[in-house]
Amino acid sequence: MDALTLEPVEADRYRASNVRVGEVVFGGQLLAQSIVAGLTGQGGKTVKTVHTVFARGASPDTPVDITVETMHSGRSFASSAVTISQHDRMCARSIVLLTADEPDLIRHADTPTTASTPETSTVVDHTPGAWEVRVVGGVDVSDPDAVGPAELDVWTRFVGAPDDATVNQALVAFATDGFLIGAAMRPHRGIGQAQAHVTIATGVISHTLTFHEPCAAAEWLLLSHRSPYAGRGRSYGRADVFRVDGQLVASFVQDSMIRAMPGN
Repeated sequence: MDALTLEPVEADRYRASNVRVGEVVFGGQLLAQSIVAGLTGQGGKTVKTVHTVFARGASPDTPVDITVETMHSGRSFASSAVTISQHDRMCARSIVLLTADEPDLIRHADTPTTASTPETSTVVDHTPGAWEVRVVGGVDVSDPDAVGPAELDVWTRFVGAPDDATVNQALVAFATDGFLIGAAMRPHRGIGQAQAHVTIATGVISHTLTFHEPCAAAEWLLLSHRSPYAGRGRSYGRADVFRVDGQLVASFVQDSMIRAMPGN
C-alpha cells in the first residue's frame, strides 16, 4: 500500500517507494503504480487496459519517479501516458486507457477450463506480506526437472485489501506479472525459474492487461496461464483471471525474455 501512495513532487510528477521482492523492482509494482497514476485527475472512471513496456530494471533501494501526461479526457473514455524512471533513466512507460461504466448491449464470457479451488491448491510461501499465492496441482516451476505443459493455474489474493476500485485494480495488476515466464519454461527439461538470474537471463519486456469486470483483490482470484510460443530468446504468454464463481474479470498477455546468460 505504501508503494501505491504517490507523493506529489510538482504538477503531474510524483515519487513512490518500492516493494522488495528481489534484487530489482518487480514489474508488477510498476504496473500497479501506472494504474494509480493513470487514474489521477480522471474521476468517475476505472482502468480498461494498461499496456506497459519495460525498458530497463530499477533498484528497490531508491524511490521511483512517475510522470503523468493526460492524453484525452472524455465522458466515456480517457487516456494517460505514465512514465516511471529512476535517476533520470526511464524504466517503464505505460499507456493507460480509462473507461466509464455503461449498460450491456451484448454479453458473453469464457469460463475456467479446469476445476480447482484455493483449498486444494499448494501454498507458495515466498510471496511478500499479505499477498497469498496457491498453485493448482502442486506445480513447481522452479524445478528444472519438473516437466509439464506450458500452462499454470494460480490462485491469488491480498488479505485485508481495502474496498477501493483503484487499489483493487492495482493489486490485481501486481499479481499478473509473475507467472507466465514459469509457464513457458515448463515443457523444457533442465530449465526452471531457480536458474533465473543465475544461468538464465529472464525478464518481462511488455505486458498488456485488460479489465472486464470489477474484481476484489482481497478475494481469491484464479490466474489461468498459457504460453503458446517460446523461441529466439523470447516467450509469449496469455492468461485469464476468474473469480471463485467462474466470472471472467480480466485478461492479459505478456512478452518476455528467456535466454542463456553469457558463458552458459
